Amino acid sequence: MSGGASVGWPGGSVILQSFRGYRPNWLPHDAMAGLAVAAVAIPSAIAYPAIAGLPPQVGVYSSILPLLGYALLGPSRQLIVGPDAATMTVLAATLANVSANAPDERVAAAAAVALAVGVYCLFASWLRLGVVAAFLSKPILVGFISGVSISILVGQIGRLTGLRIESGGLVAPILELVRKAGSIHLLSLAVGMLAFGLLQILTALRSPVPGPLVVVVLAVIVSAIFGLEQRGVAVVGSLPNALPALGLPDMSHLSLPEVALDAAAVWLVSFGSGIVTARSFGARGKFEVDADAELIGFGGANLASGLFGGFPVTVSDSRTAINLAVGGRSQATGIVAALALAATLLYLNEALRVLPTPALGAILVAAAISLVDVASLREIWRISRVEFVFALIGMAGPISLGVLRGVVIAIGATLLYVLLQEMRPHDAMLGVIPGRRGFYKLHRFKEARPIPGLTLFLLQGSLLFFNVDYLKARFTTIARELPADARWFVLDAGAIAQLDSTAAAMLEDVRALFAEKGVVLGIAELHKGPRDILERAGVLDHIGAAMIFEDLEEAATAFYRLTPNGAPHSPPLP
Repeated sequence: MSGGASVGWPGGSVILQSFRGYRPNWLPHDAMAGLAVAAVAIPSAIAYPAIAGLPPQVGVYSSILPLLGYALLGPSRQLIVGPDAATMTVLAATLANVSANAPDERVAAAAAVALAVGVYCLFASWLRLGVVAAFLSKPILVGFISGVSISILVGQIGRLTGLRIESGGLVAPILELVRKAGSIHLLSLAVGMLAFGLLQILTALRSPVPGPLVVVVLAVIVSAIFGLEQRGVAVVGSLPNALPALGLPDMSHLSLPEVALDAAAVWLVSFGSGIVTARSFGARGKFEVDADAELIGFGGANLASGLFGGFPVTVSDSRTAINLAVGGRSQATGIVAALALAATLLYLNEALRVLPTPALGAILVAAAISLVDVASLREIWRISRVEFVFALIGMAGPISLGVLRGVVIAIGATLLYVLLQEMRPHDAMLGVIPGRRGFYKLHRFKEARPIPGLTLFLLQGSLLFFNVDYLKARFTTIARELPADARWFVLDAGAIAQLDSTAAAMLEDVRALFAEKGVVLGIAELHKGPRDILERAGVLDHIGAAMIFEDLEEAATAFYRLTPNGAPHSPPLP
């Protein structure tokens, strides 16, 4: 069963892709999976809006309509969309940045951001920008999500203690908690701690019933029996006993340029984390994930959310996991889940009203802790210390500078890492091993020997403006250390994928440098793109067609043939 389809945008139809080839006998599986997804969705639907200072019903709206939007345009049969902790944290920073203070203004701003994210998704799919997700490398993303989770943990101090925490950042709220420790509402703290402990026990026992659902049900029952609201414990309160209406959000109080700019950060994080999650489940469920096609599905989900008063969404790990575990076969799962959530909003309103907010804080704390991927951090440390440092950079951004700046830092760190890798490309001198064909790196094979008079140099990386100074210095060092009998210097360009005009000028300088020492420069295995640049720059004319080779074998054969006196400087190649 395929989880994705090749994107048909903009030429072909993308509507109801996931239902192509649907079989009637899948319906019972989809119905059961849909009910299970709805059960898992209820706790996070109510809890996650609190991260961004939004009322609980907005989370329910954002859990219903996006499912229908993705079912309409999404390519995958198994992925389920919904609220995401990382996306919600970035949204919280965005809402603070666009000066949305009143509850209605924040709801309208969140819906406007969702619409903008949906438009970005569709436009990015049209431009085939799914590759953007590749800019969030695993170390950066693991670190960034871990930093977001710590921010979420700090954000729950007020809900768990009953205190009004006014400070922002990481350290200031903790110091404020210490100063106000005498005012902690002990019953609220007890409710939160008991809920958190129950979640950990259920997780350890691998309960077949989702832990957050158990906590919500028990918290509602305890709250109703013991009157927690009357005892000073904050509760969710009444939710609108109606489904959201279709309409554009009121953006009269918003700065549209700010919304458009900040929505780009939300889009990048939601798409990046969504695609990583999707690919993870794709590997587990053995279905393909097409990033460009998923952009269309994400676009449909976010447009549906924004048009019905919701906030940005992406792939939900918990809901997708439940869908795969129960055996959902298509997006009919999402439709059933949407109907079940709508029924909950209409008919279980009074029960949800008395849900204690410390219990929601406990759910968010547990979710945040689960986002800290200690195993992946340990693996990154074991594989590469440098990449671990970048994971720490990604983690520090949202903790110390805020989530929006953290997004910029994470992307900047990724680009910096790529630049550092490319600024000093690896190279190697090549030689031959008697009795064996081919050419071998001299530093790796002790039995390899250089060919007298012929220097073969492998460069493993592109030649671009930011690494030409390093490479020119490297070539200068090599030219200074060449043996007295050196006649040819042949650059193996098989690993040079890109070359720009600055690098072309550098190679001309290198050619002249070698010529001063009586050494002829040649190039082997030159790809079409770099060849075109060197040809237009006139470098190939100066090198000469006779010194441009298809491969190193041809270069070595030509060297033996054209060596003065007709005698090769080394035995013939094996």
